[in-house]
Amino acid sequence: MTTQIAGTRVAFLGTGTMAEAVLAGALGSGLAPSDVVATARRPERGAELAERYGVTTTADNAEAVTGARVVVVGVKPKDVAAMLDAVAGALEPDAVVVSVAVGLPLSLYARHLPAGQPVVRTMPNTPAQVGAGVTAVVAGPTTAEADVALVEALLAGTGETVRIAEKEIDAFGALAGSGPAYVFYVVDAMAEAGVLMGLPRDVARRLAVQTVLGSGRLLAETGEHPAILREKVSSPGGTTVQALKRLDDGGVRSAFLNALEAARDRSRELAAELG
Repeated sequence: MTTQIAGTRVAFLGTGTMAEAVLAGALGSGLAPSDVVATARRPERGAELAERYGVTTTADNAEAVTGARVVVVGVKPKDVAAMLDAVAGALEPDAVVVSVAVGLPLSLYARHLPAGQPVVRTMPNTPAQVGAGVTAVVAGPTTAEADVALVEALLAGTGETVRIAEKEIDAFGALAGSGPAYVFYVVDAMAEAGVLMGLPRDVARRLAVQTVLGSGRLLAETGEHPAILREKVSSPGGTTVQALKRLDDGGVRSAFLNALEAARDRSRELAAELG
């Protein structure tokens, strides 16, 4: 049975890019603006959110979490610990605390929240802003299945969710979190190559964007392995085979592995720096 979020009171503590994407997605999935309160340090930001989404806004985090069933933590990582200390006493015992802050482990939340408080760590990627993202979901040790399902329902409007273990979060970030940048990099490279071969710049860009968009949709809708779909485009002795050979000669596959490993390692370093 699908978990419903209608009627669930949700507090958004901080509304940066990712938290706002979750807010917009939740409203699109059936959460009523009247059930949402969002905090903002600057009055003009609060007014902007109220006008755009019709939600209640405040600068008081403790006030925002009072009575909330779900509390989304969207402040900057360096500010999370102090913010948790400030709201811990106002949280409902069954409130699910949802982290969208990068690099902060579940153990940090356990240190700054009441014992047993349900926590779910998430990591959305930027396509969540257009409802086409993928979000990692990591359940805390005291978080019930129903609470995780509620968080997944809240995130449904941002795209897909995938449950992983916390030890896998850095690999997820390297692949899916940073992944949009790799795709943008490839699209830019393809478009520039088209320009160098004589295509108008706007046409080359449109071709590159639509090719990536269509290829992704083909992968998703057919469910076929990417190697199989690649082979269907690659006729023996044809043009695509020659192009792919050049990519292999250039070490593109190994370069992707090196890139993802570098992103994963840097994620671990940043987490260590944040304590």
